[in-house]
Amino acid sequence: MASKLEVEVDVKSSADKFWDCLRQSAILFPKIFPEIYKSIEIIEGDGMGVGNIRHIIYAEGVPMVTFAKEKIEVADEKNKTIAYSVIEGDIVNFYKNFKATLQVLSKGDGALVKWKGEFDKANDEVPEPTLLQQTAAKTFKDLDEYLLKT
Repeated sequence: MASKLEVEVDVKSSADKFWDCLRQSAILFPKIFPEIYKSIEIIEGDGMGVGNIRHIIYAEGVPMVTFAKEKIEVADEKNKTIAYSVIEGDIVNFYKNFKATLQVLSKGDGALVKWKGEFDKANDEVPEPTLLQQTAAKTFKDLDEYLLKT
């Protein structure tokens, strides 16, 4: 049975602006967050369609992970939702069947960003992936600050 982690972050940026930035994350995240992302390469597709694969190389100093390959399972522009599974990389050594869903909802003048991770631990000694949860929350908050300045 899969375990779940969730993050909800209120942001001041509009849902459309925040979603547009997420759509361009392969280009923008290594520039905005060089301390986390060394590079994000689209291996298959345009990076946002179902079946597309992204190869993420994490910056030195990011704990426990050096790279990940993500496959997009759901890409719903209308509902500003994307879901992906990690198919290769350090994360699959700890968590088998790791899947995440990200949704951006309009909320007043800003937005609500929801991230949900579902996973099965590889074994009982593996810790909960709270670092991934904390990184998601920090990324959304920092991205909002970046967007408010641009």
